[in-house]
Amino acid sequence: MALLTEHDVVNMRFKEPRSLEEGYDQDEVDFFLDEVAESIAQLTKDKAELENQLKVAQARATELEGGSGEAAPAPDSATSTASFPAQTHDAESATGLLAMAQELHDKHVSEGKAEGDRIISEANAQSEQILGDAQDQYNRTLTALEQERGLLERKISELRDFERDYRTRLKSYLESLLSNVEVGQNGADGLQG
Repeated sequence: MALLTEHDVVNMRFKEPRSLEEGYDQDEVDFFLDEVAESIAQLTKDKAELENQLKVAQARATELEGGSGEAAPAPDSATSTASFPAQTHDAESATGLLAMAQELHDKHVSEGKAEGDRIISEANAQSEQILGDAQDQYNRTLTALEQERGLLERKISELRDFERDYRTRLKSYLESLLSNVEVGQNGADGLQG
């Protein structure tokens, strides 16, 4: 697997969630985090290898500069005196190259960590904003429902009052009709008698 670059991490875009409650696709985020972890692991391994190579090169350079007790070639050979400065120069350039590689590696690792921290902080901020928006929407909806409930309760109360008043008036009207019928019947009975 190819290592992720800073560009890959910065430009990673996840699919938009279908709803606020679901969030980003867990599998997609997990896959990306696995890639980031593999890249960091590979960079850490490379760093360790480069550190080992640097130590070997530094030890070799120290050995060549100070002499480690090994038998030196006889000075009468022109090739032996010419090869020693070349070996020293090669060791110095290898040491410099390893040091430069170490610096570059450290720079990439620190940039990767900084970028990872930035992405996480942006994601946390976005998450907090989404949660805040959702809470605001929830509060607005709850307030609207409470207002609608109050209106409905007032209408129900008005309808109950109307029903009670209507029943009272209907009862009075029916009683007056019944009274009129009884008065009319008593009057008819008095005329017959």
